[in-house]
Amino acid sequence: MAGKFEIFADAVGKFRWRLKAGNGEIIAQSQAYESKESAKKGIASVQTNAAGAAIVETTTT
Repeated sequence: MAGKFEIFADAVGKFRWRLKAGNGEIIAQSQAYESKESAKKGIASVQTNAAGAAIVETTTT
């Protein structure tokens, strides 16, 4: 099964999204948005920008 985005209202009534893997595990969660439409725009931004995003190592060994 493919992953999916879920939009939900948090405890204070703001909207958030979470990205679930095909096995149901949450692999990412958003900040709080004032509106459901803003949360949808956040999802669209991730869908557009994540595919080509660089991986940047910030830890030191």
